[in-house]
Amino acid sequence: MMNFNLPNWITLSRSLSIPIILYLLQSPTSEHRNIALFVFLLASLTDWVDGYLARRLNQVTELGKFLDPLVDKLLVLSTLLALIEIGLVPAWGVCLILVRELVIAGWRINPSLSGSSTISGANIWGKLKTFSQILAIAMLLYPRELICALPMFWLSVLLTLVSGMLYLLPSQDQKI
Repeated sequence: MMNFNLPNWITLSRSLSIPIILYLLQSPTSEHRNIALFVFLLASLTDWVDGYLARRLNQVTELGKFLDPLVDKLLVLSTLLALIEIGLVPAWGVCLILVRELVIAGWRINPSLSGSSTISGANIWGKLKTFSQILAIAMLLYPRELICALPMFWLSVLLTLVSGMLYLLPSQDQKI
C-alpha cells in the first residue's frame, strides 16, 4: 500500500469537492451557484496549499506529481461539463481542453513517448493554463452574468492548447 503524506491527502481531499459541485449545478439557482463557486475556489486553493506544503516539508513525491494534476483535471473538466449542461460554455471548447489533457496525460505517463521515466512538474505555461481555467470557471459560476466570463473561457482554451503544443515540442527541456 502507498504511503500518503499530508500534501497527498490534501490533493485527494480536493476530489471530494467534485460531487458537491456537480450536485449543486444540477439545479443552478443563484444560491447553488454561489455555493458551487465557494466550493470550487476552496478546492482550487488546496492546489496551492498541497504544492506549498510538499515543497516546504520536503515531501514532493512521484505519487504527488501524478495525483495533483490528475485531480486538477478532474475538478476542472467535471465542472466544465456541468457548465455545458446548463448552457454556459460550448461543448466544442471543453472538448479542445479535454483532448489536450488526455494527450498530455498519456504523454506524461508513457516513458517511451516523453523520453523520461519520471513525472515532471508544471512550468509557467502549465501554471498559466491552470490559473486561467480556474478564473474562467469561477467567473462562469458567479450567479450574475459577467461580460468577461466567456472571453476568459476562450483565453483559457487558447492557453491550454498553447501549453500542450509547447509540451510536445521536442526542444523543450521542461514539461508542462
